[in-house]
Amino acid sequence: MQCPECGATHIRKNGKKKGKQNHICVKCGRQFIDHYDPPRGYSDDFKRECLRMYVNQSGFRSIERVKGVHHTTVITWVKQGGELLPDTYDPETVPEVGELDELQTFVGSKKTKSGSGQR
Repeated sequence: MQCPECGATHIRKNGKKKGKQNHICVKCGRQFIDHYDPPRGYSDDFKRECLRMYVNQSGFRSIERVKGVHHTTVITWVKQGGELLPDTYDPETVPEVGELDELQTFVGSKKTKSGSGQR
């Protein structure tokens, strides 16, 4: 076994931390463990699938129920994906296509001056 800092082979055991054997380098004093676990987390395919669900009108809590991942985690992934998008369009340019929705309003007068039809 070698020290990851200086490469020396003269090392000693130095107790245990979280159930794993801790070692110390005699030459440089660096503490380390002999085996590191790979980083935990969700795979990129899993994240991509959750984001695809979000883009297809699934809510955060719906994704939580279906996929078993906490909704704040999905919100964080959406924010990270949003940072990768290009900046907004230039407001000085006029768009070629516009979209309008119907808007119905009622403008009228009240029939009575007080509640329940009483004067």
